[in-house]
Amino acid sequence: MKSPRLNQAYMGFDSKSCLYAIFPATFLICLILFFTISISSQGCNQRLQKLSSRKMEKQEVPGIDQCKNQCRPRGSEALPAGIVNSTSSFEMKPLWELARRNRRNTVDIKANATTNLFAMAVGIKQKDLVNKMVKKFLDCNFMVMLFHYDGIVDKWKDFEWSNHVIHVAAINQGKWWFAKRFLHPDIVAEYDYIFLWDEDLGVENFHPDKYVSIIKHEGLEISQPALDPTKSEVHHQITARGRRSTVHRLPLLCCQ
Repeated sequence: MKSPRLNQAYMGFDSKSCLYAIFPATFLICLILFFTISISSQGCNQRLQKLSSRKMEKQEVPGIDQCKNQCRPRGSEALPAGIVNSTSSFEMKPLWELARRNRRNTVDIKANATTNLFAMAVGIKQKDLVNKMVKKFLDCNFMVMLFHYDGIVDKWKDFEWSNHVIHVAAINQGKWWFAKRFLHPDIVAEYDYIFLWDEDLGVENFHPDKYVSIIKHEGLEISQPALDPTKSEVHHQITARGRRSTVHRLPLLCCQ
């Protein structure tokens, strides 16, 4: 008669242990569901706030732009897109040619575009020497820019190339004064090489294209043509042409 009581006791113990095991699992599942729902609700709220803020901005921007346009002085409007560029060059482009290109919506690309610049400070007393240099560099498709340190420009109109070069006049200024003010990095960035010469150099035996090919082959960024000691007066030995090689170098120490 005692054995059935023991079986009932064991059954009661098993049911309680099952309940104790179910409670922690249920609590954990509820906790996970709570955090999941709270996170998703926060994401939905953020999305709703972003959408509402965008709608408010769209509604406010036209009013702000309209106010700015009304308060802006006449003639201070922003330039149309495509007019302002980060770099430029000295290539001369007539206004009517640009208008014609805009109407056609085409871009005129020259087959032999100028990639090198020849600049020089000149005076009218060296007119003949300058003429020889300018003609030689123009024949090699250089852009030419003349700095007139004596202020005289009209007397250069005798040459047929006068209207095809750029003239800048300032009385009693040197070539480095002109270079610092008119050879801006954003302008000369379009050119591979820039020749900044004096006006008293003879070019009978100088060939610009050949010189450019040499400095390209040698990888020179700064250079100058060497002088023939038998035909020119040499003031610095480094400027004399060597007979054993095409180029000669002088290492420079840069001080910081």
